[in-house]
Amino acid sequence: MTGISNGGHLTRWQLEHHPELYDGGVDREGTLWTADGPDLDAACDYAARPDAVRRAVARVSLTGRIGKPLITLQGDLDTLLPIAADSDVYTRMIREQGHGGLHRSYRIEDGTHVDGLYDSHPARLRPMLPCYRAAFDALVARVERGHRPPADRTVSRPASGDVVDSCSLRP
Repeated sequence: MTGISNGGHLTRWQLEHHPELYDGGVDREGTLWTADGPDLDAACDYAARPDAVRRAVARVSLTGRIGKPLITLQGDLDTLLPIAADSDVYTRMIREQGHGGLHRSYRIEDGTHVDGLYDSHPARLRPMLPCYRAAFDALVARVERGHRPPADRTVSRPASGDVVDSCSLRP
């Protein structure tokens, strides 16, 4: 299973709640929902929200208890879901639950939430799609051939060559 943004959240949630349905997942910048908040609206007084809101958020909340391999990608320039408040937190949650062996997390240097911004800022940004493809290949190599993906790391922007179609993350 794989998804981007809210689809990344669904990938995480499914691997926590229904891992028997999947071989693994790739989550690209998955939205982080937790029962204790804060979540997307950081200015919201979460504790003051009605009980119905807290119950609804609890139903979609993540715990870090993944049951199948998961690879997480997030751009270090993602301003919609900043990495320190999202994927870094989810990585810690997975480790705290004792499931770190099933997870890999990659920071994509100069990546942002929306690849379409690359056209406006090619000297500053890079598309994440090549690394997304490479992460999926790494997941397939793990589940079909038992090859462990590279350790957690920052995936550097290519110094030269085709930044649009290349990524140094290899299975």
